[in-house]
Amino acid sequence: MKLNDRGLLIVLSGPSGVGKGTVRSALFQMKGHDLVYSVSMTTRKPRENEVHGREYYFVSREKFEDCIRAGKMLEYAEFVNNYYGTPLEPVQELLNAGKEVVLEIEVQGATQVREKMKDAVLIFIAPPSMDALYERLTSRGTEPPEIIRQRIEKAKREICLAYMYDYIVVNDTVENAADKIMAIIRAEHARVERTIHKYKELLEVNDESK
Repeated sequence: MKLNDRGLLIVLSGPSGVGKGTVRSALFQMKGHDLVYSVSMTTRKPRENEVHGREYYFVSREKFEDCIRAGKMLEYAEFVNNYYGTPLEPVQELLNAGKEVVLEIEVQGATQVREKMKDAVLIFIAPPSMDALYERLTSRGTEPPEIIRQRIEKAKREICLAYMYDYIVVNDTVENAADKIMAIIRAEHARVERTIHKYKELLEVNDESK
């Protein structure tokens, strides 16, 4: 029995290099879920093996700023001269259709989602240590040392903001992190504030049928 008709908005966030994308992929490979990934938009260039419309919608800076001015972004952030963000309309449509929508976004963007959608579930994916985060960033081999240094400093600031989230999941192993997130999603569906109104309606219907 489904007690909430509107879908659940799940925000996966955390420092760059923490493994958000890998954890999200593992989450979607699990059986028995009804999750939909909301593809973000960015002005950065695609990395090797990234596909437009799969990892990101890769757009020009001009187009992104047009969307900001038109109020079409649920959230957005700028880092290292590139914008990252989530188009609002597709997310609203999916939630209204009862879908479980997963966002994989930056910390700055997550705070914006919290302001606009109070019932969103914010999950902070944390590294097991700063050394582990540094190792993950350098092993990608996609950025120069100065950019990696900037990302580490930014990560330290972002970890201090984890208190604003609903949950913290340490990405010690991808499998453990994905299991914990799935457990959180299932538990959120049973939260009283999400289900009590629908449940009362069902009880009233049952009373009337007696």
